[in-house]
Amino acid sequence: MKFLNLANHTPVIEQAYQGHMLIDGELCASQQGKITERKSPAHDVVVGIYPEGCREDAERAIEAARKAFDHGTWSNLSGSERAEVLIRVAEGIASRVEEMALIESLETGKPLLQARSEVSGCVDLWKYAAALARTLHGESYNNLGSSTLGVVIRQPIGVIAMITPWNFPIWILSQKLPFALAAGCTAVIKPSELTNGSTLILGEILREAGLPKGVVNIVTGLGPAVGEPLIHHPDVDMVSFTGSTRVGRHIAAEAGRSLKKVALELGGKNPQIIFPDCDWEAAVDAVVFGVYFNAGECCNSGSRILVHKDIVERFTLAVIERSQQVPVGDPLHPDVKVGAITSEAQLNIIQSAIENAKADGALIRLGGARIPTAKGMYFEPTILSNIKPSMSIAREEVFGPVLSILTFDTLEEAISIANQTSYGLSAAVWSKDIDTCLQAAKAIHAGTIWVNNFLEGFPELPFGGFKASGIGRELGLSAVEDYTEQKTVQFHIGERTHWWLTQT
Repeated sequence: MKFLNLANHTPVIEQAYQGHMLIDGELCASQQGKITERKSPAHDVVVGIYPEGCREDAERAIEAARKAFDHGTWSNLSGSERAEVLIRVAEGIASRVEEMALIESLETGKPLLQARSEVSGCVDLWKYAAALARTLHGESYNNLGSSTLGVVIRQPIGVIAMITPWNFPIWILSQKLPFALAAGCTAVIKPSELTNGSTLILGEILREAGLPKGVVNIVTGLGPAVGEPLIHHPDVDMVSFTGSTRVGRHIAAEAGRSLKKVALELGGKNPQIIFPDCDWEAAVDAVVFGVYFNAGECCNSGSRILVHKDIVERFTLAVIERSQQVPVGDPLHPDVKVGAITSEAQLNIIQSAIENAKADGALIRLGGARIPTAKGMYFEPTILSNIKPSMSIAREEVFGPVLSILTFDTLEEAISIANQTSYGLSAAVWSKDIDTCLQAAKAIHAGTIWVNNFLEGFPELPFGGFKASGIGRELGLSAVEDYTEQKTVQFHIGERTHWWLTQT
């Protein structure tokens, strides 16, 4: 492992970013006047100062979103008019990539180079949503008889509550918000209290882009004070949440009491299946990338690999060798690929998962411990072998730079092991035999299957999971439709016969 730091380096901001909530078109503080500070997990210095919102702030935001929707200030615009605003938002993000990437890197601990790529990628998500705003359409049925014309139209659901996580703050929000806006909905957003910065900068961009007041509102604070009102309030029509499966179950249960629609993007325990005839170099690189990208703090992390028994030790040694070359350290260093762990709580979860795996019989082949540093929270890239499918480390999400290696003998066994978790978000299969790849892709219970690749995505392709990995899909052609309700309108043509005069 290579640990890289910037000697005597202070984060390149003269002062902490001071963000404001966005409620009814105005940048504002919390009604209670409280603030919260965010320290960089890599540098132990305050990098963000934000309002600590309360229930009253959440209720004001919901009221503003409800009023904006009911008055039609956004939903009554044409698709092309909404698209123009979304394009201006995309341009606004493009103009502030460096600022947004820096605050994301400082707050999450992820490498600045990676954060820059993610913020830049959001521009394409907003542009794609703008295109869908203009192409959203319904259906017509002229085959119902000479006296009937049927029309099915789509109308925006209403007020959407969006609760986003700390690992990809602006990216995940951009998988939700532009598509809801394209449909004509209004929104109240609650970002993670650990990573408010880029979301609040987006709030500034939305105002500058000319979004009518109240259409998007952003409240910052803790879940019990700000998040819970969004789930329970009768004026919220839908909840879109990305985060842990545990919290997702809670949201689904609570939203179900009032029959709100929910969209949930939750956890994953994603396998890569390695066959002897794989492209060796590509597979090794994809495994290392898949588990250490974003320090493993990723629902799509390739946190377990299933390797054919004929090559398992040779492949394991190759992955270990490549992992030892991965640069870990200060996320502002231009060569770093794995930065800091986002919080002390998450670091403790990672350490606990490894200790439990050791107790179950797992062998630590690489890493396994916190990296001692004067500042910041860093964890060694870790590889575990001698893993059985029944172990917790093979079935439960760790959310850290920890790879579990399992073995299989036949394709059928690999598929069985791949499906032996409660999750079903993604998977990959590595083989030059197209029949093997197709059989695996059809049989694995997951929302995305990569064939001889891993962790690539495009706005055009839907994203979401099976089983405990969530409900619904983001992105793709139907992304805007998910924020609409269908309405059937039947037109009668000509004179209608009175029913009591109808002959039987």
